[in-house]
Amino acid sequence: MAPIKIFYDAFCVRDGETMASLYADDVEFQDPVFPQLRGEYAKSMWRMLCEKGADLAVTYEIISSDGDTHKVRWDARYTFTGTGQQVHNKVLATLVVKDGKITKHTDQFSFWRWSRQALGVPGLLLGWTPVLQKKVQNRARKSLEAYMAQKKN
Repeated sequence: MAPIKIFYDAFCVRDGETMASLYADDVEFQDPVFPQLRGEYAKSMWRMLCEKGADLAVTYEIISSDGDTHKVRWDARYTFTGTGQQVHNKVLATLVVKDGKITKHTDQFSFWRWSRQALGVPGLLLGWTPVLQKKVQNRARKSLEAYMAQKKN
């Protein structure tokens, strides 16, 4: 359980580098905004979110550990930079740890609930549609790729 506690303790203080260091090189991550990230993309996502989340506040509770699989309930409160809207996202995470590294990480949350908060009226009216979710996913991926390119320079 130690890597999970260290991971979320680092998240609480916006330490994306420590979070990334706990991921295996070939880690698989997914959530409703970032549906398929592997390796360095997943690591960089946490670095980006922690770096850009100036008012990010995270709380968490490890709710179960069964062998290599751990479930964590975590909440994030932050200002969504795209709109300036306040967000309180409630997430259920499932993480798999092998040889002291997180190899798989799946975050589940209601995209519609999130989009209503983050996007305001468009999220309220269209947040339940696959079209809006795909649009948000594409923007998030482009933002991550731009962040990664900037860090290389």
